[in-house]
Amino acid sequence: MDRFRGYIAGLGTSSGTRLVVGHWLESPLGPFTDVMAEDDAGVRTLLAPSEAAAEYVGGTYRFDRTVVTPVDAVLSRDALRVAAGPLRLEAVLGPVTFLGRVLEHVPAPLAVAPWWLKLINPVAGLLVPGVRTAGSAGGGRREFYGVRSLRSLAAATAAWDGNNLGRLRPVEPPVKFGFSSVPAAPQIVAVTTTILP
Repeated sequence: MDRFRGYIAGLGTSSGTRLVVGHWLESPLGPFTDVMAEDDAGVRTLLAPSEAAAEYVGGTYRFDRTVVTPVDAVLSRDALRVAAGPLRLEAVLGPVTFLGRVLEHVPAPLAVAPWWLKLINPVAGLLVPGVRTAGSAGGGRREFYGVRSLRSLAAATAAWDGNNLGRLRPVEPPVKFGFSSVPAAPQIVAVTTTILP
C-alpha cells in the first residue's frame, strides 16, 4: 500500500488549459510536486520532477507526453506558487468551503480508510459531479482519495512557455487523466491518496 499525503489543486483557465497540481508532503518517493496539464485540444502533459516520479505517476494515470523537469512549488496560507518547465502558476487561496468544513469533522482514520472511501464513492459523485473517491488506476492498481479539507481558489495567473493562459475558470470539460476528475470549481484539497496493487 502506497500513501501520498498532501494537497491537490485543480483549476481551469480561459484558454481552455486545465491544471492539476499534486503537492505531496509525504510519499513513497519523498516530498515532491507534479503537474498534470490538459490543453484545449485534449493533449495531456505530465510535468514530473524526477524519472522515478514520472514512472510512478505515469504508470497510474494517462498522458500523451511526459516532461521531466525541476518543479519548484511553495504552498503558503494565502497562495500556491509553481514553477515547472514551461509552466508558471500563482493561485490565490480562498476560504474553506462548506463541504470542506464538513469534511474536517470526519475522524482522520475513517477519512482515509479505503473501505470507507469505496462505500461513499456513489455519494461523492452526487455531491460533486465528476468526482470519485475510489476506482481503478493504471497498472491494475486501485486508488482511493481521502479528502480532509477543501478551500476555494479565488484567483490565478498562469503562463505556459511564456504565453498567458487567461483568467481563472472552472475545470470544464473534466480532465481525463484517470478514473476521476477534480471538481469543476477551482479549489485545493488536503488529501491522502492511497494506492493498492
